[in-house]
Amino acid sequence: ESLLTLSGIESGTFTLVRRNIGVYTLLMLAADHLQELFSRADISFQTECSDTAADQSEGSDSISICADPEWTMEALLNLLKNCLEHTPPGGTVRCSYGQNPLYTQIRIWDNGMGFAEEDLPHLFERFYRGEGAQKDSAGIGLALAKLIAEQQNGQLYAENTLDGHAGFILRFYR
Repeated sequence: ESLLTLSGIESGTFTLVRRNIGVYTLLMLAADHLQELFSRADISFQTECSDTAADQSEGSDSISICADPEWTMEALLNLLKNCLEHTPPGGTVRCSYGQNPLYTQIRIWDNGMGFAEEDLPHLFERFYRGEGAQKDSAGIGLALAKLIAEQQNGQLYAENTLDGHAGFILRFYR
């Protein structure tokens, strides 16, 4: 199904319907979809607004992006699921988001072992399965997430955090 979706987006068969949507809402909806997996794996989820200029009250959607909510949710689910699969029991998957005059940025990271350096340049290639890939992984999820971002004037990067954990940076340019 993911391969058909990927092909459909690439060929222009799927139409992205963009509208303004709050980043907090997107992140919380994505986390809610994975709540059972988080619970079964004994992993917690945390999100925070890193933009000091924004209203940081609980549940605040003061930062929004112009994107297709359904497809952006698909991309976020793939990123969160990747982090969830590589976080040890008792760990945490974290998200932060903020905005500057050029783009809105969402960071998602885990507290697992990080990416193998040789995997980093290939993580978003279709069918690529990195060193720590799940046995049943087809290598489509990250390629799909990157394509969804790019189709909406965005970019998706993978990194190892300073403390050695795997992370993703998703940017939507204004």
